[in-house]
Amino acid sequence: MFHIALNTNCDLEAIAKNALAGKCPSHVMWEMSQLLGATIHQAKKIKILPVDRILAKIIGCPEYWALARQLSSQVQDGDVIYCDGESLGIPIAVLCSAKNRRPKIMVLFNNINRIRGHLALKLFDIANRIDLFVTYSNSQAEFLRNYLHLSEQNIYEMVSYPPVDTSFFTPGAASDKKLRPLIGSGGLEKRDYRTLADATKDLDVDVKVCAFSQNANASKKTFPKTTPNNMSFDYYEWYDLLQLYRDSDLVVVPLFKNNYQAGLTTMLEAMACQRPVIITRSPKGRIINKLIDSGIVTGVNPGDSVGLKQAIEGLLNDPQKAEAQAKKGYELIRNEFNHSKYIQTLVTNMKSLIPLSPT
Repeated sequence: MFHIALNTNCDLEAIAKNALAGKCPSHVMWEMSQLLGATIHQAKKIKILPVDRILAKIIGCPEYWALARQLSSQVQDGDVIYCDGESLGIPIAVLCSAKNRRPKIMVLFNNINRIRGHLALKLFDIANRIDLFVTYSNSQAEFLRNYLHLSEQNIYEMVSYPPVDTSFFTPGAASDKKLRPLIGSGGLEKRDYRTLADATKDLDVDVKVCAFSQNANASKKTFPKTTPNNMSFDYYEWYDLLQLYRDSDLVVVPLFKNNYQAGLTTMLEAMACQRPVIITRSPKGRIINKLIDSGIVTGVNPGDSVGLKQAIEGLLNDPQKAEAQAKKGYELIRNEFNHSKYIQTLVTNMKSLIPLSPT
């Protein structure tokens, strides 16, 4: 039997219904569950015990440990569990692998190369509790391989990008309310909107930011101390976010230096809407740097407001270059890295963990 454990609580059936109506993108985990006949598990209405709070001081949160404890009483030998993040995946691996005949466990690792992550990996002997470590990032894969001495069969580096629903994020007409060039942006993970504000405060443009993320919080340095008159930060419903992309002459993803690949989702959604993208280079951003080097997106250095301003002006003043870049990104997403291929990759990996029946 297949199980999918989610970091973020949500009503997947409602999302699926709204996605069919074109009101929001589809949810990857729902589509995976339908293909596999998998049971979805979320940390909802589960009693939290004192031990859950103690363990959460090491990794995750009390709700994740409570979910892991509940799941450990339900799964059995021959089952396969997929966890969509290490903060939940490690608790599940710890408690579910304690069974005499444990299930197979597959976990997506996003950003484990931190002090708490190092401690949890060693303290809980995670190398012997997870069967397949999955990651988007070459740097995360390299760290896991070296730190845990993993064999190649125990780690899978996704060559596909994170999922973008290309049936929802599509090119479309700009709003007739648009009065001047618009710079769009979004997300909170490792975002550096101070640098974006510095780069655009004197330009004849509007800057609109969808300042929301389900999976990350803003740091103290994320937002400018004083917001320029041409800049705004708001929450956008899904369809409004889609229209923001369509209205944008450019989408800018300004990032602080990070050791994984922050900003991918915003970048890819913009590419799916056939918008030119400017994004901050990352020392470990294999996917981002590859797209920059191939001319599909424009790259700038972390914290370089002068370089960012020049990149923005360069694309605004050369519409043909901006259009060519946007077209390359759109074709890449549509032909190679759409969410259907991503889902099939995860499904194939989960099925590969099914124990072989004795002959």
